[in-house]
Amino acid sequence: MEPENLFYSVDEFGLDVKWLIDPQHLLVGPKIGEGAHAKVYEGKYKNQNVAIKIVHRGDTQEEIAKREARFEREVAMLSRVQHKNLAKYIGACKEPVMVIVTELLLGGTLRKYLLNLRPRCLDTHVAVGFALDIARAMECLHSHGIIHRDLKPGMSSISNFVIARSL
Repeated sequence: MEPENLFYSVDEFGLDVKWLIDPQHLLVGPKIGEGAHAKVYEGKYKNQNVAIKIVHRGDTQEEIAKREARFEREVAMLSRVQHKNLAKYIGACKEPVMVIVTELLLGGTLRKYLLNLRPRCLDTHVAVGFALDIARAMECLHSHGIIHRDLKPGMSSISNFVIARSL
């Protein structure tokens, strides 16, 4: 059996070279989010503040294969979808761990924003602005054949690729 390559070539990863990052330029900071299959950290990539999503590889061969395929689909999608209301995709690498790097958005979640307004109510014009920004982001995704199935006000701007950037 051949030894595993430490870094995947552009052809193996199916990406334009501009979307591949060198993990040696990543500086991982504090954890800022966690999901079932990944943890998100604040960090730096070439002196730029970023969000670093480290995907758990899995324990079994079947689980590893499924997560790698899902990771590759997510990276392919992120690299082709760009919109002012979506977090900017910076790059990814597959080895030594599966990593996705996006811009770091420190605005917090819509839920936190709304809770901090209490007891006041959200101004109607601001609410309409938020709704339009979210709708524009969703329309962009839908135009690329992507359906976001987990949009909610408590969604962290760094733990998922979709965020209305108006917060």
